[in-house]
Amino acid sequence: MISGKRNVFGTKGRTGLDFMVLVSTVWWLCLTAFSVSATTQADPPSPQPNQKLRFGQNGEFKILQVADMHYANGKSTPCLNVLPSQNFSCSDLNTTVFINRMIQAERPNLIVFTGDNIFGFDCTDSAKSLEAAFAPAIASNIPWVAVLGNHDQEGTLSREGVMKHIVGMKNTLSKFNPPEAHIIDGFGNYNLEVGGVEGSDFENKSVLNLYFLDSGDYSKVSTIFGYDWIKPSQQLWFQRTSAKLKKAYISGPLPQKDAAPGLTYFHIPLPEYASFDSSNMTGVKLEPDGNGISSASVNSGFFTTLVSAGDVKAVFTGHDHLNDFCGNLMNIQLCYAGGFGYHAYGKAGWPRRARVVVASLEKTEKGNWGDVKSIKTWKRLDDQHLTGIDGEVLWSKNSQCINSQTVPFYWSMLQLLGWVSITLA
Repeated sequence: MISGKRNVFGTKGRTGLDFMVLVSTVWWLCLTAFSVSATTQADPPSPQPNQKLRFGQNGEFKILQVADMHYANGKSTPCLNVLPSQNFSCSDLNTTVFINRMIQAERPNLIVFTGDNIFGFDCTDSAKSLEAAFAPAIASNIPWVAVLGNHDQEGTLSREGVMKHIVGMKNTLSKFNPPEAHIIDGFGNYNLEVGGVEGSDFENKSVLNLYFLDSGDYSKVSTIFGYDWIKPSQQLWFQRTSAKLKKAYISGPLPQKDAAPGLTYFHIPLPEYASFDSSNMTGVKLEPDGNGISSASVNSGFFTTLVSAGDVKAVFTGHDHLNDFCGNLMNIQLCYAGGFGYHAYGKAGWPRRARVVVASLEKTEKGNWGDVKSIKTWKRLDDQHLTGIDGEVLWSKNSQCINSQTVPFYWSMLQLLGWVSITLA
């Protein structure tokens, strides 16, 4: 997202839709699931060879989220909103260096790029920009995935073309769309399963489920201004996938009582992100316009769908570069990563940043690794020390609803006891 777009489309400061717009919205949403405009999967690109994601022998699975790189043409691309001393030497290459530093410091099990990976409008060749943007992830040989934002398709490749190119790149587990969904809106709706530790009782079960969705770009409905939203066809796919995974998890062998925890990634935040302020979130909300959230002006009900499914513990988005908070709403954490890229609007003196999420397993009575006991997160700043900030527990098996006021104390105690470390590299 760029601040100019918000004014053009009028997404800030809107408090609601008038009656006629609301009627047309409901009518349109009802038809969307059956609309011929939904994406058909004719000749999707061939997926990469299946690579099984699983927890490491240390009982952890770590995810690095990179939001809003806005990559363009490399060294010739200027930076935005940096200190005067940085203007002369700063370019897309600063974004590349930051990714490499994060990979070396965190050594994640999976890298997730949550949209606006390139800034298509400024790209001379979108395919080359994609190759440069994802080059550090590819070189690391760490599995990586991506979803699309609202700027990826504004260059020499269509939205479909961008996702097809991504799927064909090395080391990616990204998928064009789910093969079982013959008609679904968007490009890049898919899920990944993370198996338990090899050799443990859970090695053949997915103990952590990851969902990725295309939140679109801009509204295609003439009476509705602003950003796009997650459609009924996508929500139906999510519901069916979630139910299928839950059924597999609670059945034998080793039947479980509840669904495995899930994490969801997409680009544009849900309207429910506006529920938070400094009193009930960890992090900051610095976006200047309206209520500080650039969501769609239509609430498509996806948050309600997530609550009903019951397995998703946290949602991670980008889009608003100056927001980096997490807040708990109805036992689902709604999180931003914070702006990462240097050819993207930011705030001079406010470092670019990335979010890290770690799921940890518990030990069984036999001393083996079991299922997920907690999900934690922190952010790192692109400063001299890659400073770690805002560590918190997003979800705990033993206390599934952690009060936001208790999180800082709980996290401090974990660090004090040596259970959690974000020692700087």
